[in-house]
Amino acid sequence: MERSRIHWRAGTPATAAALALLCVPAFGTAPAHADDVPVVEYRAETPPVYDDEGADADDPAIWLNPEDPDDSLVITTAKEDGLYVHDLDGRVLQHVPAPEAPGADDAVGRLNNVDVVYDFELDDDEVDLAVVSDRGRDRLRVYEIDAEAVTDGREPLTDVTDPDESPFVFSDDQDEVNEEFTAYGLTTWSDGDDHYAVVSKADGARLALLELDDEDDTVGYEHEAEIDLPTSFELPDGTTWEPCVDPGELPVVEGMVVDQEREILYAAYEQVGILRMPADLSAEPELVDTVREFGVPARYDAGTDECVAGEDPGFGGSLLSADAEGLALYRADDGEGYLIASSQGSDTFVVYDRDPDTGNAPLGSFRVGRDDDMVGHTDGIEVLNVPMGRFDGGLFVSQDGANQPDEIGEDGEVREQTNFKFTPWDDIAVGFEPALSVDTDGWHPRD
Repeated sequence: MERSRIHWRAGTPATAAALALLCVPAFGTAPAHADDVPVVEYRAETPPVYDDEGADADDPAIWLNPEDPDDSLVITTAKEDGLYVHDLDGRVLQHVPAPEAPGADDAVGRLNNVDVVYDFELDDDEVDLAVVSDRGRDRLRVYEIDAEAVTDGREPLTDVTDPDESPFVFSDDQDEVNEEFTAYGLTTWSDGDDHYAVVSKADGARLALLELDDEDDTVGYEHEAEIDLPTSFELPDGTTWEPCVDPGELPVVEGMVVDQEREILYAAYEQVGILRMPADLSAEPELVDTVREFGVPARYDAGTDECVAGEDPGFGGSLLSADAEGLALYRADDGEGYLIASSQGSDTFVVYDRDPDTGNAPLGSFRVGRDDDMVGHTDGIEVLNVPMGRFDGGLFVSQDGANQPDEIGEDGEVREQTNFKFTPWDDIAVGFEPALSVDTDGWHPRD
């Protein structure tokens, strides 16, 4: 996410029904500030990418190799710099450039979020896919993942996007694409028969459900449903609050994850909190948690290009600080596990109970880093419980929006750099009281 400052903006009021659902939860957990939570040391990291070279690390996905888990991959997005494929030590195995602009005055490809689809039937074979939102082109890009290529030392990703069955996700034409209210956040899920992607609209308070289709030896998609998210919220004192963002924009979702067993979508509504709704977008969302800034009145100041906040009425949550960014689901046996959120405003990761019957109760927070390199300004995250490589208790991957140490460019200025950190899940789990579950065989992504 490019915005480094917190925004709130007046949006379109929600319907009365939506406001009734979107009540503020009352959590009693003590506030978690960056200095007050346990720090877990990462074990590996990817090479940094640099803003002055047009690269910006954003979102990771973990692919489990069916032949040898130790040869599993971490696939990451770098926006205009495309995709990177890493081994479990963080080394780069492949770089996939972003698509070129269709015309001289059009936006270039901008690969924003990535997720993995297992066992997709393509041309009578079952294959694994990396599905990516292309924010610059307002489309999905689809890449086949070749396990044999990993074993043989060849590049594992091949573009299998159908050029004829890949319509714009939110735009009607190229002129609208160039306005950049385009495909942004992305997650995938399957109902056992069909595979879907849920995609969010950049600065547009809208989600779309797309079904992935086999088109001979390529993959296309078609629209199944859309939902507009509420942009106005009723507070406990009976007043209505609207988050403040830039003029002409609406609040935005980027991080999303689907609990497939329950067919529940969780969406990080950056300036608001975490939403929960049916994965097929068939019903209005509910709030799981809110950011601390929820309910704070604010007005946009054109002179400073900032939202000036008023007095905090105390209606916000205690763990999340805007922006609420990446989401991941740690899956264990019998539907157990955890929802994890990146709290970008506090440089922490918040853990919730996976079970919605508990209200997705908050369990606490943690940080990732070392003395000389604390992970901060995190966008995307991912977690997998299955042993792989040195991560025999599972793997947690987090984007680091402020990678260290600083590097000085030829102009004498500090170069903006981002990367991804790889952290053992079991090291995270033992930092909680009681310890979180480490269940390496209770769930498998191919089951």
